[in-house]
Amino acid sequence: MPIIAIPPCSKLPDYEESVRRAGGEPWVLDRTTHRPADVVRRAGGLLLAGGGDVSPSIYGERAHPAFHSAEEGRDEYEIELLRVAFEADIPVLAVCRGVQVLNVARGGTLIQDIPTEVAGALQHRLEVPPNEAFALAHEVWVEKESRLATVLGELLSPADGCDVNSRHHQAIKALGEGLLVTATAPDGIVEAVEDPNVRFCVGVQWHPENFWRTGEFRPLFESLIKACGRT
Repeated sequence: MPIIAIPPCSKLPDYEESVRRAGGEPWVLDRTTHRPADVVRRAGGLLLAGGGDVSPSIYGERAHPAFHSAEEGRDEYEIELLRVAFEADIPVLAVCRGVQVLNVARGGTLIQDIPTEVAGALQHRLEVPPNEAFALAHEVWVEKESRLATVLGELLSPADGCDVNSRHHQAIKALGEGLLVTATAPDGIVEAVEDPNVRFCVGVQWHPENFWRTGEFRPLFESLIKACGRT
């Protein structure tokens, strides 16, 4: 059973259960004791979870008034985890804040506040129960030849779209090195990226972990687990 390392966040249970249901063993890290280099020697994969905003100072910008910082030290820890994970070719799945960390770690930048910086944007931060948001959020359009399209498979409509939940006010702006955009919302906001040149690296802006009870997005976690067994 592959061990999936998960840096700590405030809403861990859904991530842990999603990993278990997909056939993996979640390992919640401690930033003070689990050094990134040691993590990749034990873990089969890495799951980056949601949370507060990435510090804009990391990508050379000043903080927007809507900036809400993550836990102290979290940005640096997760960026270093990604660095050593890619060096060791460890599979990575990044969710919400996680995809933003992934993009910044690759030299990209972020839209700091969608409502005030993107004219005509959809509502991407919906105050609804996490696992009831399918009909209340928005659609994403997935690139046909992407790994994400293969992973989601029958979940996609004939037009290569699917409905997702949404709880974010930031998003990718300038794309990080080596990443490809694989899904967008109808307003153009980036909803997923991947790196086709590594064993497995997929990031999604929505929250697939909220659906572990019903399994709509379980293939994302299953694909991470499966990738852990490939060399």
